[in-house]
Amino acid sequence: MDEYIVQVIKLAEKISEIMCENLGLESSYFKKAISGVAGPSMGAKVAKYPQCPQPELVKGLREHTDAGGIILMLHDDQVPGLPFLKDGKWVEIPPSKNNTISVNTGDQVEVLTNGRYKSTLHRVMGDKNGSRLSIATFYNPADDAIISPAPICSCIPTTIVFKTSSTFMPRPSSQIRVPDWNP
Repeated sequence: MDEYIVQVIKLAEKISEIMCENLGLESSYFKKAISGVAGPSMGAKVAKYPQCPQPELVKGLREHTDAGGIILMLHDDQVPGLPFLKDGKWVEIPPSKNNTISVNTGDQVEVLTNGRYKSTLHRVMGDKNGSRLSIATFYNPADDAIISPAPICSCIPTTIVFKTSSTFMPRPSSQIRVPDWNP
């Protein structure tokens, strides 16, 4: 498991570098922004969603976005059940073949990129053909990191979309701290 975590961290960092380069930022900007004193936070969640004889009657996990940064998802190779919203329609991620890893962007990425990269709205659905197993690894800001939109570059709108954490997340959160902007 230790080697898996090391490799997943490397993958998350590489993805963050590519995202930064795409926005015209220094490739290490994201990592520096979320590091705080002790470096980025990592977490993992292993979940098993049992077989459901009538999946249309229940949801495994309601639709939501993830509060963190970059989420790497290794999910079941037999049973689907992780749809995401695209253009107003739910799109099913097929079962993972050959250990394919899906990537979600969380709320912190949306704030850092001032809305250029959106937080992925997704949900978990039951399946009548079998249970579903997933491992989500979260590459998140450190507890002491202050998250705010990246410096303006050609790809990011000049209007600051997120002035405080409450403009993005109306509920209090101990993990999201965005400084007040006085335009």
